[in-house]
Amino acid sequence: MPSLPPGASQDIPQLPAVREDILAYYALGKEDARLRQGSGRLEFWRTQDVLRRLLPAPPARVLDVGGGSGVHAEWLAEDGYQAELVDPVPLHLEQAARLPGVSVRAGDARALPAEDGAYDVVLLLGPLYHLPERADRVRALSEARRAVRSGGLVVAATINRYAALHDLLREERYFEPAHRARTDSVSEHGRHPSQQEGSLFTTAYLAQPDEPPGEFTQAGLAVDGQYGVEGVAWLMGGVEQWLDDPERREAVLAATRRIESEPALLGASGHLLTAGRRLP
Repeated sequence: MPSLPPGASQDIPQLPAVREDILAYYALGKEDARLRQGSGRLEFWRTQDVLRRLLPAPPARVLDVGGGSGVHAEWLAEDGYQAELVDPVPLHLEQAARLPGVSVRAGDARALPAEDGAYDVVLLLGPLYHLPERADRVRALSEARRAVRSGGLVVAATINRYAALHDLLREERYFEPAHRARTDSVSEHGRHPSQQEGSLFTTAYLAQPDEPPGEFTQAGLAVDGQYGVEGVAWLMGGVEQWLDDPERREAVLAATRRIESEPALLGASGHLLTAGRRLP
C-alpha cells in the first residue's frame, strides 16, 4: 500500500491487496487496445461524450482512479485538464507515464494516495468492476468523496448485470455448454469468477442499474444521474463497420445519446456511468 501524502486521511485501516488474478489479467496488456479498436471504440467514445458534458471546464484537476494505461487520461490532458492517474497495475503505470501531461502513481481505490478535497473530479471508470463486495465498493466511493472538493463531481462505471449474457449471445458463444453455465450463474448473482476454465475475463462484479445509486448515497454522495454507455448499439451485428464510417458513427453516437438515461433501457447497455457530487 503506498504511503499517504501530507493532508491525507491517516485513519484508513490496512486493506487486502488487489487480487493476484486481477493483476495478472491486466498485466497481459489487452486493455489499452480494447478501447482503441473494433467495437470497443463505442464504449470509449460514448464515455468521452458523457464526461465532456459533465466535467467542469479545464483546467480542473481530475483524478482518474484505476485509469489503466491512460486511455481517458490522455484526452483529458489534451483537453487541458490536470490529469492524474492512480492504478495498481505496474504495466498500466508504465504506459500512462509516457503520456504528455499525465502524472501517475500506484494506488488502490479503497485507500487513495490523495489529499482531502484536492480534486475537482474523481473518476472510477474500472475499479468498481473488480470489487465483488458491496462494502469495498462503498469504501472506494467514500475515498472518492474524500478526495473531491465540496460540490465536486464523482463518476463511476459499472458493468451491467446481463452484459455477459448479451455479449455471449451476440458472439454465439452462449451455445457452448461451459460458457452458458458460467454466464447463467453470473446472471443470477452478478459475481464473475476468476479467469479459469475458458473464462474470458477475471474476477468481477456485474451490477443491477439500481445498485450504484444506493452505494453512492451510502458513501455520502448525492446522485445526479445515470447514463447507459453503449445503449443497445453494441448488440448490433454491424456496429464495427458503422464506427468505421464517420457519418454512421455520428448517427450511432447520437442515437445512443438519445436513450442514455431512459430508465427502461439502462440495463441493456454493457456499461453504466453513475454521476454524483459531494454535498457542501
